[in-house]
Amino acid sequence: MASTSDIKNGLCIKFNHDIYKIIEFLHVKPGKGPAFVRTKLKSVTNGKVVDNTFSAGHKIEEVRVETHKFQYLYAEGEQFNFMNTETFEQITINKNALDAPELMKEGSEVMVQINTETDLPLSVDMPASVILEVTYAEPGVKGNTATNATKSATVETGATINVPLFINEGDRIKIETSTSKYMERVKD
Repeated sequence: MASTSDIKNGLCIKFNHDIYKIIEFLHVKPGKGPAFVRTKLKSVTNGKVVDNTFSAGHKIEEVRVETHKFQYLYAEGEQFNFMNTETFEQITINKNALDAPELMKEGSEVMVQINTETDLPLSVDMPASVILEVTYAEPGVKGNTATNATKSATVETGATINVPLFINEGDRIKIETSTSKYMERVKD
């Protein structure tokens, strides 16, 4: 059993008869009253995100997980197929267990958390950023802008990202996977 002091991003816990992954947390020590921890939990079974507050010292049931490197192969509807890079074993994971499925390029490597008790995959951790090629971008019009203007662009995985006006088709851009936001243009 772990306590609220062990809470960190990515920790998998059993809560309300389901397994949740902690995606955000904040330890709060108010001037009056006991300390508590605000958390944002994502269900690994259905992908729903819930907010919960644990009082300080509250016991939480941790789920023992192992992390393995997998390669993304292809998607079949709502199912995404991955291959373990060491054992070449293939697994299928439902779309709602993925954080940013629209940014996954075939052949990219991800870290998959597997429940050690049941040997079932729990979640997929993507790298902090990905580099993708822009396949379609509306032409940017200079002028008429007082601040940082953006336009929509479609990348090779089919995702639509807001990018600055100077980005054109064929450019490679770096995208932050947690927010699906443009970071920078990548020079080859």
